[in-house]
Amino acid sequence: MAKQRSNGDGGLFWEESRQRWRAEITVGYTAGGKRRTRRAYAKSKTEAKNKLKELFKDLEDGIAEDRRYTVAQAVRDFLEFGLPRRSIGTVEKLTILANTHIIPELGARKLRELTAEEVDRWLAVKAEVLSTRSLREVLSVLRRAVARAQKREKVRRNVVLLCEIPEGRPGRPSKSLTLEQAEAVLTAAEGTPMRAYIVVSLLTGARTEEMRALTWSHVDLVGKPDATPPIPPHMRVWRSVREHGDTKTRKSRRSLALPRRCVEALKAHQVKQDFMRTLARERWQENDLVFSSAVGTELDAANVRRAFRKVAEKAGLNAKDWTPRELRHSFVSLLSDSGVPIEQISRLMGHNGTAVTELVYRHQLRPVIEHGAEAMDRIFAS
Repeated sequence: MAKQRSNGDGGLFWEESRQRWRAEITVGYTAGGKRRTRRAYAKSKTEAKNKLKELFKDLEDGIAEDRRYTVAQAVRDFLEFGLPRRSIGTVEKLTILANTHIIPELGARKLRELTAEEVDRWLAVKAEVLSTRSLREVLSVLRRAVARAQKREKVRRNVVLLCEIPEGRPGRPSKSLTLEQAEAVLTAAEGTPMRAYIVVSLLTGARTEEMRALTWSHVDLVGKPDATPPIPPHMRVWRSVREHGDTKTRKSRRSLALPRRCVEALKAHQVKQDFMRTLARERWQENDLVFSSAVGTELDAANVRRAFRKVAEKAGLNAKDWTPRELRHSFVSLLSDSGVPIEQISRLMGHNGTAVTELVYRHQLRPVIEHGAEAMDRIFAS
């Protein structure tokens, strides 16, 4: 059995395939007994000797960088092993961002040679085509990938932490339906498979991922009118299509009273779903989902979006400008316009406080707070 080389053992070798001198030292062994090395290449033997000295010095100083490790390797390693508790959708989204914006332009760069100036220039170019939010996500992937490489001694420091996110292109503006448009959408939804989905989304403000995960066991279309106090028809928004079925936040786990129009729509939807179950026969997969496919499986977000846009087009809207998430924005806008306090809206939305509601839905809230002026007019009425 060959004797294992000690740490720091190394030398110079001529590599015929590369026509280069290779400086190489041993830095340790893997759990399987495979030798871990650090290498550097040079055209001349003298230059290779100098690089060998640098490798020895780094080893003595406790610095164990991988000189051949690239940005692409770091990013791919992060995407494969650094997101263990993220949903499949999140991993797919981050992979697309990395393969589109990071790897093609920075991937070939040796990670130890990457500079903050290079990252800044790259971000400046990206700011011309990406929104600020997308820039934040792309930079986050790069930062976390380099941080992971740093912990594994692939690189000495994380230069990406020195870079700031520039202002990107304006993102897709959030918007909401006016009362007239909302009524038009509700009318257009009549007789379509999306009717109950749209009615409940618009009139309760539930998130689209919460709607797709809603089960009949969490819906009470009768309530307990004789209880003290009476319990109205309601739905328990306790699940979502996120990883492990959790809602977005703990506060998002809430029970919402159902308006009469929602109760009527859900009752009609239940009858239609029973008919679909009969037609599907053995193909039906029972998941207790309120909103399901023709065979009982979970709805796909893209299919929901396409179906909603057909209704939006029927309602006279520019379909490509609208998505199901804007039903939630419309819920906030309609409540705010009717004078409902922001504290109540925040609770209905499942937010931790009014700050989130004001930040995310600021365009849907009434821009002028009138209660103080109205009270003072009453107090100091002449």
